[in-house]
Amino acid sequence: MRNFVILGLTGPTGAGKSTFCAHLVDNGFFLIDADKLAREALLPGSSCVSQLKLVFGEDIVGENGQLNRGLLASRAFSSRENTQLLNDITHPWIFLRSLKIIKEKINEGERLFVFDAPVLFESNSDVMCDLVACVTADRETRISRIINRDKITREAAQRRLSAQHSDSFYTSQSDFVVNGTGDMEYLSSMALMIKRKALSLKGGD
Repeated sequence: MRNFVILGLTGPTGAGKSTFCAHLVDNGFFLIDADKLAREALLPGSSCVSQLKLVFGEDIVGENGQLNRGLLASRAFSSRENTQLLNDITHPWIFLRSLKIIKEKINEGERLFVFDAPVLFESNSDVMCDLVACVTADRETRISRIINRDKITREAAQRRLSAQHSDSFYTSQSDFVVNGTGDMEYLSSMALMIKRKALSLKGGD
């Protein structure tokens, strides 16, 4: 039995994943943010950027060393095949970087980790997780949150939701399903329940 536990956290956009993640952190989980790592993957000098140049063209990086994200996006999202190529490069980088962080933090005494990843299942990163929790919410709540968060139109928010998986995609593969519209007391209790389960897996403290 290993002496640490990794919780995968996922769910559709606008469901309230970030809010619930804060409750997990309050309960002692160390956060590994896949979106943050994805941004780091595209920084100048990253090995990930070097691979992207080989696939999508040297000109996606300017003379100043900065990635032209717009140009990369126009090419990467021009077809499903190109999008898959993008994912095939970035997802492994994020996965390996996450493992490196976990190893470093274990040496520092951390034992509970939450890997916050919107594409946890699609990237196959759930293979490193001992437990998985997903956060869901009804469609109207999600639309409202996306509009307020990203300052976009209702139509644009609806298009984003239409491009996402159904709730069952997440719930069928998760150990815990969290209602992202729940109040603070509910979210806190869910975080505590998940912590207790995680501690039981590692034999407690």
